[in-house]
Amino acid sequence: MNTTAICSRVVLARRNSIPPVQILAAKHLLAYLPRPSPDSARYTPNPRKAGAKAIMAVAVMNSRRVSIVSSKSSESDSVPLTPPPLRVTPIQQQSSHYRLNDPELGSPPSAQDQSPELAKPYRSHHGRHLKRLSSKWYPGNFGSDHSPFIKRTGAPGSPPPMFGKGKRQRCKLIGDEPQAYSTTGKQRQRYVTKDGKCRVNLGHIKDKSRFLSDIFTTLVDLKYRWFLFVFTMCYIVTWVAFAEVYFLDAWLRDDVAHIHDPEWRPCFENVDSFLAALLLSVESQRTIGYGSRMVTANCIEGVVLIMAQSIVGSIIDALMVGCMFVKISRPQKRAQTLIFSKHCVISERDEQLCLLFRIGDLRESHMVDAKIRAKLIKSRQTKEGEFIPLEQSEINLGYDTGGDRLFLVEPQTITHIINESSPFWDIGAESLKRERFEIIVILEGIVEASGMTCQARTSYTEEEILWGHRFESCMSLEKGAFRVDYSAFDKTFEVQTSALSAKEKSEGKI
Repeated sequence: MNTTAICSRVVLARRNSIPPVQILAAKHLLAYLPRPSPDSARYTPNPRKAGAKAIMAVAVMNSRRVSIVSSKSSESDSVPLTPPPLRVTPIQQQSSHYRLNDPELGSPPSAQDQSPELAKPYRSHHGRHLKRLSSKWYPGNFGSDHSPFIKRTGAPGSPPPMFGKGKRQRCKLIGDEPQAYSTTGKQRQRYVTKDGKCRVNLGHIKDKSRFLSDIFTTLVDLKYRWFLFVFTMCYIVTWVAFAEVYFLDAWLRDDVAHIHDPEWRPCFENVDSFLAALLLSVESQRTIGYGSRMVTANCIEGVVLIMAQSIVGSIIDALMVGCMFVKISRPQKRAQTLIFSKHCVISERDEQLCLLFRIGDLRESHMVDAKIRAKLIKSRQTKEGEFIPLEQSEINLGYDTGGDRLFLVEPQTITHIINESSPFWDIGAESLKRERFEIIVILEGIVEASGMTCQARTSYTEEEILWGHRFESCMSLEKGAFRVDYSAFDKTFEVQTSALSAKEKSEGKI
C-alpha cells in the first residue's frame, strides 16, 4: 500500500466519521442514567498491562523510525548513526493505547509503507488528535512530576510511571469517576421522597403577580408561621389605620382639648390620645363595646367610619377564618395513614414476570373511589443525541382492565405485568443493578369524612426492588371477622425466580 492510499484512507475515515455524542455531566441530570456494565467499552483494560503495551508499542515505532533514518544516512554518508535513547512522554503513555486501537484512524502504517518524509507529519497529526482525546478522558497529567496522585520512583532519567497504586490512580472515565449522587447512601437525590414530598424547587419566576391574582390559594399554601403572621398583621394594620383616622378627626374637631368640658358636644367621646383612639378602634371592630369610649351622633363622619370599619372587619374575618378552616382540614394529614411497602418485589405470578408492591389504609373510615397509578422517572438520550432529563413514562397497573380501581379495606398487593409494553421488558436480575430510575406511585381517593380528594405518594429506586421475592400474607381469619397483621406488611421471602428478563424468557433463552 502506497503513501497516497494511506492518506486517503485517513481523510475518508475522518470525513465519514460521526463526532461522538457529548453526554452532560450535571449531577441532577445523570441521576437516573443507566450505569455501565463492568465489561463495557468505556472501561479501559488493566492499567499495568495497558501501560506495558503502550511503552512497547512506542519503542517498536521509534526503533523502526531510527532504523529507516540510519539506513538512508549510511548509504549516502557511510557514517554510523547511533540511535538516541528511548524517551516516552506522558502524552504518548496515555494515548498509545488509543493510537493502536482507534477505529477512525486505523492501524499505524508500517515502516515499509511509510516514507521518512511522511513520518513526522503523520506523528504530529496523531499527537494533536490523541492529545485532545486524552484531555477529554484523562482529567490530569498522570505522568507529570507534579501530579498529586503518583509518587515518582526510579532514576531521574527513567520514564515516569504510568499509574500509581490505589483506586484514585485508575483511568477516570465518564462512568468510573465518583459521583455525588451515589446510591449507596443518603446522598442519592430522589425525585419524590418516601413520604411523598416532591424534591423540585422552582426558581427564577419573573411574573410573580400571578400568585396575587389567586390570593386564596396563595394564603392556603403558605406555611403556618407565615400564615399566622399574615393573619395577625391584617387585624393589627386595620386597627391602627382606623385609630389614626379617629384620633385625627377628634383633634381636628377639638374634642381632645375639651375632654372634661360638660358643655362640649364631642364627636368621639373620651378620646384624648392615640391610645384611646386605638382602644375605640378595637372595641368597634371586635364589637366589644365597654361604653366609656364611643362615637356620638354629633358628627356624620364618625358614623361613616364606624360603618366602614365594620365592613372591613367582616371581610377580614371571612377571609382569614375561611383560609384557616381550609388549611386545617386539608387532606394531606389523611395521607399519613395511607402506607406503602418499603420495597418492590419482582417474581412470577401465573407464569408471568410481575412487579409488585403493597398499599394499606390504617383508618377504619375508608377511601371512596380509590385509584392507583405509577410513573417511571428515568433520563435517556435519543438516537439524535438529545438528552431528556427525568422523562416520565406510564406504568400500567391495570387501567385497561379496571385493576387500578381499589376497594381499599385491607392491604392490597398491586401488580404490574412485565410485557412488551412495559419499561422493564428487557431488564433482568443483573441489568437491574446497573439501571438508574425511580418509580413514583400515586394513590388518589375521596376522604369519606370530608368529601375532599386525598393523594398519597411514594417512590422506589432500583435499589429498593427485590428480585425473586414475594410478600408474606398479613390476613388471617378470626371469629366473625378478618384480621390484618400490619407487622407482616413489609415482610418478604425469597422464591425461585429466573434471573432472565421477560424478553429473554419470551425468546426461549435458558
